[in-house]
This record gives sequence, structure tokens and C-alpha cells, in this order.
Amino acid sequence: MQQQEEKREDEIRLIRLGEEGYPKRLANIPGPPKQLYWIGELPREEIPSVAVIGARDCSEYGRFVAKKLGETLGKNGIQVISGMARGIDGIAQEAALKAGGRSFAVLGSGVDVCYPQSNRPLYDRLKTCGGILSEYTPGTPAVGRLFPPRNRIVSGLADVLIVVEAREKSGTLITTDMALEQGKDVYVVPGRITDRLSDGCNRLIRMGAGVILNPEDFVRELLGVQTSGEDHAFAPELSAELAPVYAALDYAPQSVAKILTGLPAGYGERKLIAMLLQLCMEGIAVQVSPGHFCKKG
Repeated sequence: MQQQEEKREDEIRLIRLGEEGYPKRLANIPGPPKQLYWIGELPREEIPSVAVIGARDCSEYGRFVAKKLGETLGKNGIQVISGMARGIDGIAQEAALKAGGRSFAVLGSGVDVCYPQSNRPLYDRLKTCGGILSEYTPGTPAVGRLFPPRNRIVSGLADVLIVVEAREKSGTLITTDMALEQGKDVYVVPGRITDRLSDGCNRLIRMGAGVILNPEDFVRELLGVQTSGEDHAFAPELSAELAPVYAALDYAPQSVAKILTGLPAGYGERKLIAMLLQLCMEGIAVQVSPGHFCKKG
């Protein structure tokens, strides 16, 4: 019995453009894929879909925002579409699944090829909590030239596209251009003007893209979905001595001297460094470079 269930999870199906059941969102975009292979399910037409994309080498701030977005969308029943890439894409999709939601990955390879391999747990879970899609025949390896065309499917399956972090020139912005060509709304998470990972996002804002400041507000106001509860920031239980140190951290790296200015009297530099390293060992802070720390996303 177990073997039969596993076989169903891995079953590859095919649907062609024009056939009944072909995603309507895709059928209406310029250059729709002539065929789609998929494992699991296809996104449901009657349920709102949001694509969350961004940098592979994201910051801890980007990691945190992607988690909160994925979690908020997932717990409110909104389908999360992305490319299962390392970084923002996979983080948002994993968070949506952990929140009890559904997510769909569009691959730049055959649906039976897990890329990147580091996202194998996510790939396996998508088979039963969403789906894995591709226009490429099974067995097609992941090569660079296949990813830009697949991006039009990511945006095509979504009602709205959200960009979390993107450099000035990146694959993320290729997807954004495709979304705009398809007539989709694009929203971005703003970032620091000195952060190169936010250059692409800030440029999109200058061009007129929408801005997301709170995932709950986005879901409630822009998608018209009644949220299941207010969003609460992650607040770990810490000792009375460690709690102020964690509170003084940001998702952007700060020097020890800078962190020290946000603490009450009694925290010397040596003591602070020891406590910061303790927070790192507990998995809630990161030493980005010597003497520079931030919260872990």
C-alpha cells in the first residue's frame, strides 16, 4: 500500500495548451507554454495566487521577510508560486507549507530533476502539498538558458508578484519585466539605499511598483482576504540579561560598538561579544564578519 502511495506522489502528468484543465492564468499570457508536465496538483483557478521571488544570496533581513510573507500567505489560504531556487524563493515556499498552505514550484528542468539538491526536502513536500511544474520534458537537466523562459510561467501563474530582494541586474528583474508584460501587479519590499541587494527593489519603486510594509495588510487590503490573525514578530524566550542584547540587534549587520549604544549601562564590550556569540550558538543571531552581528532571519 505504501509503495502505491509513493508511486502516485511521483506520477508525472502532462497537459497541453487548449486542453480542458490547462491553467487559465497561463493561457492568457504572451507565449504560453505549449505543454505542462506536473507532479502533485496544478494551482486552483478559484484561489488567489501570489509569486514570491528574490535573491538567491539573500541577507538575513531578506530571509526574515520571505519567511513572514510565506507564512502569512500560507496560513490565509493563498497559493504561493515560485521557482524553488535557493534563497528567497525556497524560503517563502517552505514557510507557506509550514503554515499549512500550498505552494507550487516551476522548474528550469524536468519535473523529475530536483534543482538545487539542497532543496530536496522542499521538493518532496511539494508533491503532496502543492505541485511541481515545468514545460520541459522529464529528464531535462537544469541549465542556465532554461531559467529565463521558465520565469514567465512563475509570473503567469500568479495574480500578483512580490519581489523581496534583488540586485540592479538579476534574474529576478527578468521575471518582473515578464510580469509587467503580462499585466500583473508588482509589489516590492523596500530596502536600505546603501544595500546592493535592495538596488533592484528600490528602482522598481521609483518606476511605480507597489510597496509592501506589512504582510497582513497586503493580504487584507490588496487581495481582499480576511486574515486569520495579526502578525507577531519572532520573540524568543531569553534570560533577562540576553533579552536586551537580542532586542538591540537588527537584520542588518551592526558593529559591536553600535550594538553597545543601544544597551543600558553595565554591558561592557567583552561581555557583549560573549553574549552575542551565545546568541549565535543558540541559532538566533549571526556573526556576519569579525565584530559585526545581526539577527538570524
